[in-house]
Amino acid sequence: MLEAGGWGLFAASSLVFGAILSFTGWIRARPLRLVTAFGAGVLISAVAYELVEEAVLESAGGVAVASGFILGSLVFYGGSALVERWSSQRSHGTGILFGAALDAIPESVVLGVSLLAGGAISVAVLVAVFISNIPEALASTSQLEAAGHKRGRILGVWILVAGVSGVAAAVGYAALGTAGLDVIGFIEAFAAGAILTMLADDMIPAAYKQGDRLPGVAAALGFAVAALLSFST
Repeated sequence: MLEAGGWGLFAASSLVFGAILSFTGWIRARPLRLVTAFGAGVLISAVAYELVEEAVLESAGGVAVASGFILGSLVFYGGSALVERWSSQRSHGTGILFGAALDAIPESVVLGVSLLAGGAISVAVLVAVFISNIPEALASTSQLEAAGHKRGRILGVWILVAGVSGVAAAVGYAALGTAGLDVIGFIEAFAAGAILTMLADDMIPAAYKQGDRLPGVAAALGFAVAALLSFST
């Protein structure tokens, strides 16, 4: 359980790294889009080869996988709409916190599940989560600063999200230790549906700018790197 929590915390620590990187001002608009596209490609590969494929192999039937995938998509959609409404009424920091947690917590649970399934952490999922968190934190931090929030408070938000993610990985590992394969497959499919919806709604549009074709290459490169990790571990 402690190992799962540690890996979950490590994966989410890139949110803190992304915030600090934003404070430096080194990452400008186009490099940020390329990093975002690369992260999207990594996550697409993780969804295909680490989540859906594993869910199908572990589940006794396709119903658990299909229902988990659809439910994950719907929960992300509904949660995003709720966060958007809340953030329009409250501080930007509160909205960003819930939005980031909506991504980070299911991903951390999946990391814990990967330990149950194979006895070792899934390197591909770990890399996918770590890399994809960086552009999210970069973009969100710049918005928070533009809204007038102090850097100490912003950094505190990301540290809190990282801590919650570590706890989620540990709790997921402990709670699912005796779960059946259908349950684990359902959760992996649920995370896959949520992540794919997030990619379509947020990361891919954020990486795209009319006339700039390089983000497509960055996304393909991210997919290739994550696929290589999946096949070699």
